[in-house]
Amino acid sequence: MPVISAFFGILIRMFFKEHEPAHFHAEYQGQLGKFDLDGKMIAGNIRSRTALRLIREWARMHRRELAANWKNMKAGRPLERIEPLE
Repeated sequence: MPVISAFFGILIRMFFKEHEPAHFHAEYQGQLGKFDLDGKMIAGNIRSRTALRLIREWARMHRRELAANWKNMKAGRPLERIEPLE
């Protein structure tokens, strides 16, 4: 599961051969979450409001790149790294 971005202790990943709808995974302090491309947690147990806010902000800033990575993953192409929050 490739890490496509990392910031403030948050790891963002996208699995290969994933199912619809388009989504990404985040990990923060051992807590996991599955997020739609707008940054809304659709499954998981990340409880930190700060981490959730940062993930949502990052996803909204990089929605286009997330969609491109989803398309690459579906086509069997490598995923691109996405800039972290600073």
